[in-house]
Amino acid sequence: MTKQEFLSALEVKLSKLPRKDTAERIKFYEEMIDDRVEDGLSEKDAIAELGTVDEIYEQFVKELPLLKIIKERVTPKKKLSGGMIALIASTSIIWFPLLISGLSLTLSLYAVLWSLVLSVWAVFASLAISAPASVISGIVSIFTANITQGLLLIGAGLVIAGLAILAYYASMYVTKGSAILTGKSIIGIKNLIVR
Repeated sequence: MTKQEFLSALEVKLSKLPRKDTAERIKFYEEMIDDRVEDGLSEKDAIAELGTVDEIYEQFVKELPLLKIIKERVTPKKKLSGGMIALIASTSIIWFPLLISGLSLTLSLYAVLWSLVLSVWAVFASLAISAPASVISGIVSIFTANITQGLLLIGAGLVIAGLAILAYYASMYVTKGSAILTGKSIIGIKNLIVR
């Protein structure tokens, strides 16, 4: 693939994204190819190092803010006619409640997901606080009251400490998974808007 073929394919792939950002991105890759050719690589090798057009597109969509994509795709390219405005207004009794309920459902699912994450961290925090408290109570109990009760409290504290360690790893796993899911959801929304 030559430089011009690559840049043309990239321009076609990025054509649905904001024009200004697309032009900057194409110029950026053109300069990268030129720099690598100046460093002694062939055009074909320089292009191969950049990755495929699809990989560049995916990376570009990840980096591009969602609001910028929405503004580009939703802003009408031409002025709306009176008939079109009337149609939008008359059908708003249907589409507006659906839009609001869809947004509400999406936000509530997002809130439930992150509430779950907070709950798991709360379990970890309670275990992390309970473990030393139980051990300290056990030590105090050994010296002041009942040795058996003190040893049981120390043992329970050690078990709780082990559970706290497991809860910490579970909390990290749930948090990372939720963050990845959130990121993929945003990229999916971006791709949906672009299409």
